[in-house]
Amino acid sequence: MRKVTISLIALGVGFGGGLVTSLPRLLPAEAASANPETYRQLNLFGEVFERIRADYVEEPTDTDLIDAAISGMLTSLDPHSSYMNPKSFSDMRVQTRGEFGGLGIQVTMENEVIKVISPIDDTPAARAGILSGDLITHLDGETIQGLNLSEAVDRMRGPVNSPIILTIIREGADAPFDVEVVRDIIHIRPARSAVENGTIGYVRITTFNEQTFDTLKAEVEKLEAEIGADNITGFIVDLRNNPGGLLDQAIEVSDAMLDRGAIVSTRGRNSDESQRYNARAGDITRGKPIVMLINGGSASASEIVAGALQDHHRATIVGTRSFGKGSVQTIIPLGSNGAIRLTTARYYTPAGISIQALGIEPDILVEQELPEELLNRAPPPRGESSLRGHLEVEGEGEEENATENEDGEDNTTEQRQSGSSAYIPPEKEDDKQLQYAIGLISGDIVSEHFPPKSEENEAGEEN
Repeated sequence: MRKVTISLIALGVGFGGGLVTSLPRLLPAEAASANPETYRQLNLFGEVFERIRADYVEEPTDTDLIDAAISGMLTSLDPHSSYMNPKSFSDMRVQTRGEFGGLGIQVTMENEVIKVISPIDDTPAARAGILSGDLITHLDGETIQGLNLSEAVDRMRGPVNSPIILTIIREGADAPFDVEVVRDIIHIRPARSAVENGTIGYVRITTFNEQTFDTLKAEVEKLEAEIGADNITGFIVDLRNNPGGLLDQAIEVSDAMLDRGAIVSTRGRNSDESQRYNARAGDITRGKPIVMLINGGSASASEIVAGALQDHHRATIVGTRSFGKGSVQTIIPLGSNGAIRLTTARYYTPAGISIQALGIEPDILVEQELPEELLNRAPPPRGESSLRGHLEVEGEGEEENATENEDGEDNTTEQRQSGSSAYIPPEKEDDKQLQYAIGLISGDIVSEHFPPKSEENEAGEEN
């Protein structure tokens, strides 16, 4: 098993999931490709800029105008490209180290409001009852309309122990309502473990920050010490509601459970920008059976891990379809002016499949019913395909991307738009997906998909 050393790559959903690839450089041919029409459009921008400076009812600052122009240019591309001012860039780097100040929510911007991707376990937001899918419209009574994602996140941060009031719109609620959340230092422990049924090792990975692989390795060693390495009957790896994070950590986590073969490949606009990452010998789970749990909140880096282990028949995937974020963002520093987060590539599973706007389909579909008190309050499940301006599915309309319902009708688009539930019950006894995984490993449930049947040629060897 190798230790991957590459620069950060932005794979996560929303502000919390920053990552970075190697930085693209402007080639002379690219610089020379600007034609007269390009310069005419730039002159138009300059003319509008000067008109605003001269005639707007209140004198704007040049910095604010330029920041807004850059933000607008990037956010018009797709939901995951954005501009980070120097403070936001610094906050992102702190966050990827696994400790930062704030509320403890993964968010994105949708229709000029903040959408909660998921609250982080054991944080102020989770304790205050913020749910995945909630829409935040006001911060301390002030509308967030007109703010970009970075600006809104910046306002949600503040001194430890200081309160902030979030105005929430929740599907099923009669009207918007306020929730007070007290800010705190957010310590992200990316992996936690427990023993299930006496001999099953359970590991939940909640994010992919710089500490994820090391924490996972330590948790597996802890389980082996507690159960006995030879006594472990299998592992449950829980990636539900994991919004993603660092690409190199997704590769290391996948590598930790694979002995060989492709893990993931990335392809940019130009063929020379393609990269492929392979596993090396060494499996920290010692070849024990693995059941991996995913749901509609599993996105990006977590989808890379699930896709790699599924394609190699190393794990049985249980749960519901994942979020479907199959793009890579490169963080490009701009010196003292912050950085831009730019979508530069799609990623592909070992079998060469892009899951962009499609998601990972589980080997065994196990849906978690909502409790009665949430039936009319929980937001509808949403996926990548519901985000405005998302990258389209590759080969849209082709036969291999189509699925049929029981009546033989194509329902691929309908399924993607509906997304997949991201609800996890607070009590494990009520967690249908977890209990199904325990049943598989313990032998109480028999399925043709467990243990997964290896093929003669591992996936991705001829990509």
